[in-house]
Amino acid sequence: MGRAGEPLSNARFGKETSRLSQTISRFLWICAGGAVGTGARYLLSGWTLLLLGTAFPWGTLAVNVLGSFLVSALMHVALATKMIPPTLRLALTSGVLGGFTTYSTFNYETLEYLREGAWRLGLVNLIATVLLCLAAGVAGLVFARSIVGA
Repeated sequence: MGRAGEPLSNARFGKETSRLSQTISRFLWICAGGAVGTGARYLLSGWTLLLLGTAFPWGTLAVNVLGSFLVSALMHVALATKMIPPTLRLALTSGVLGGFTTYSTFNYETLEYLREGAWRLGLVNLIATVLLCLAAGVAGLVFARSIVGA
């Protein structure tokens, strides 16, 4: 039934079904992208662990800086051009890069440093993450603008 007990018209029902189908499709693409992003985070974090050791959370910093760059670049390209359709934009930013970046891990690692009394490392992690992620975001935007303008 429609509004005020009126029967639902076929045209209206078709539009609502189409919207629901689009929402479900976007949801599934975002979930699939999230799986790819978490796998990529695992690989990059593991590689940096092998390369740089365990004295500092280099892997978390690397994924957050790279993710900041990529989100800025992708959003600019997606919103300034028609090169990236809305569903792909959502799958890449909310899905892949949402699964790739990891504020919660950054938060936990920083709090652990502070809890353990390693104030210097905690502050270095906080300052490095904030400044490098902001710089990477600006760099991503500049990079995208150099490619597509605006």
